[in-house]
Amino acid sequence: MANDEGERRFPPQHQESQPGKEYLMNPLPQFSNPNYKPSGKLNGKVALVTGGDSGIGRSVCHHFALEGATVAFTYVKGVEEIDANDTLKIINESRVEGSGDPIAIPTDLRYSKNCKDVVDQVVAKYGCIDVLVNNPAVQYYVHSDTLEEITEERLEKVFRTNIFSHFFMSSCVHALEHMKEGSAIINTTSILAYTATPSSWLDHISTKGAIVAFTRALALHLVDKKIRVNGVAPGPIWTPLQASALNDQDIATFGALVPMNRAGQPYEVAPTYVFLASEQTSSYYTGQVLHPNGGAIVNG
Repeated sequence: MANDEGERRFPPQHQESQPGKEYLMNPLPQFSNPNYKPSGKLNGKVALVTGGDSGIGRSVCHHFALEGATVAFTYVKGVEEIDANDTLKIINESRVEGSGDPIAIPTDLRYSKNCKDVVDQVVAKYGCIDVLVNNPAVQYYVHSDTLEEITEERLEKVFRTNIFSHFFMSSCVHALEHMKEGSAIINTTSILAYTATPSSWLDHISTKGAIVAFTRALALHLVDKKIRVNGVAPGPIWTPLQASALNDQDIATFGALVPMNRAGQPYEVAPTYVFLASEQTSSYYTGQVLHPNGGAIVNG
């Protein structure tokens, strides 16, 4: 990590394609905190984590398993098999007695049919979904002032991945059909939805703002069903998204703009999802967004 004199925080690296791959990163993100003390907050619950093979998603799967949940997660078919297998091993090593075997589901969440297929697989195996975490994301630079590089094709890919997937997974004909009173939906947005900087991630930022609005509206839509909907807006967290989206200069200084003057690790974010998933801890929360971001003050 870096000091104030400009020492590099992370070594040079860049992955040429998205989604990024955790096993190629240096250093590897830290998904587990040896000092974490589980207390059975999710015993008997079935959790589905989209984009759960790496980064924050992997850490959420790990922490949910520690807390007693049966965990299913998705990953990008044909791209993330190595990370997905690693996460399956992590979940199996973390799970407690009485929880079900975890499953990893390869898919492309940009399309409604695939989201329905995921839900059908989880329900066929476990009978229900108690916690849904919407987590996938891609992020690309905008290099030009004219914005010409944000083509219609790219815009559709970013929006389909980052917000359409949330909508499809949470829609009434998919996961909600199998959720009951006390269930929880948790959407991953970003500090960028509140700061809108750097503007070089314009299309990505736009989707993260949409997720905030979606979270609030869906929470009100489902309040009578007593299904809670909340969000998490992480700050700079060391994940494969950064290794595949940032240039070398950004990698060198990643995390320097928040008051703690460092990037966070996935294990520093995942307990926020545990808190929001558990009725023991967050039964009076809905329509809210929590901010594990290293001390940045945001309005929202």
